[in-house]
Amino acid sequence: MSDALAYARSGWESIQERLFFLPPFPDQLDSLALFSLLLVVGLLIGEWMRARFGWPKVIGYVLAGTFFGPAFLGWISIEALAQVRPVADAALGLLMLEIGRRLDVRWLIRNRDLLRGTLGDITFSLLFIYSFAYFVVGLSPAWAAAAAAVTMASAPAVVLLTVEESNAQGQVTERIVLHTALSAAASFVVFAVVLGVVHAEQSADWINAAIHPLWVAVGGMLIAWLSARLALFVAGLLPKKSLAQVFIMVACALLAVGVARMLAVPVFLTLFLMGAVLAFTDRKKSLSYTELPDGHWLLAIILFVVVGASLPWHDLTGLAALQALGLLAVRAVAKIAAMAASGGTLPLAKRILVGVGMQPLSATAVFMAYELAGLYPEIGRSALTLPLFAAALMDIAGPALCRFALVRSGETVASDKAKGGII
Repeated sequence: MSDALAYARSGWESIQERLFFLPPFPDQLDSLALFSLLLVVGLLIGEWMRARFGWPKVIGYVLAGTFFGPAFLGWISIEALAQVRPVADAALGLLMLEIGRRLDVRWLIRNRDLLRGTLGDITFSLLFIYSFAYFVVGLSPAWAAAAAAVTMASAPAVVLLTVEESNAQGQVTERIVLHTALSAAASFVVFAVVLGVVHAEQSADWINAAIHPLWVAVGGMLIAWLSARLALFVAGLLPKKSLAQVFIMVACALLAVGVARMLAVPVFLTLFLMGAVLAFTDRKKSLSYTELPDGHWLLAIILFVVVGASLPWHDLTGLAALQALGLLAVRAVAKIAAMAASGGTLPLAKRILVGVGMQPLSATAVFMAYELAGLYPEIGRSALTLPLFAAALMDIAGPALCRFALVRSGETVASDKAKGGII
């Protein structure tokens, strides 16, 4: 191989003597071109796994990023991941926008069993995970709270894409989506509080401990509100369900992503809040019936390939794997127990399926973990390996569990061509 490259380099340089406009012989493939090839591979793996085994395509995207990323083959470098991070932020943001728009608090208020399930899920997940991280793993109180904040919620992007891919509709499906949205909202509140707790434990500067959570919460809400109001104002001047309305919603969402990145406010929080603002303030129904185009599946490929490539598999040890499995076990018990104990008209078996369908843990958790680890890199990365490895394992198992719950509930619809698919 080296002889062939040497011969190619010699031939290129001889030609370059006559054609002086030619660039130097490339030592390696351009990172953007390499990443584009990785996206193609991820797409094909996801489609093949869907057609061959019936697995959600998200699993294939994550596996492609994992095997071709820095932890294994190294075809995509850390620098290339940093270059495509804005695109991954936009992809996650649009999916969080959609899950925020599906936040139906009115349904929650009308149904006491839903309220009990939501409160049980939030309480049990937070307490069980914190207790495991603090008493069993031995993390400090602040970092145990950080682990709980990162992993207590389901993965909204995975749940949303799995529901769409499965063409699922019904009571179990709607409850999975609702509880996922509400648990995400609760985790963002805990995340903002934990920022202050981490600052308080790691430094004596109380100003950062007090101001940083406010900056994240108030900044995210302000950006979300202004972007949503702009979208609703412009959309109100356009025909309903038109392509122009879709364009305006996406453009305003991308504006929110850019401003959030510029002001160091978490993108996932900002876009979720924007979706919630759109859901609660769209009195004229300007955007209530406007859906994102199927093209957001293309963004999902980028997002989950980046997530797979970002996972720190090279740091995995036997003990860390056991601790991550333990965390996932107590998390599963918390969610299933909360749903089972919620009561109501939905049969117990289907309430348990709701708990199973809420197990995914992926992109949002990974991004939250890196946000927290970035505050104190010398400590945060090692302290947050527990939730990162838990997310890594659930990146593979989570979509399959969610699809299993949807199929067993009998709410999926067979289709010759899955939404977003090519096979």
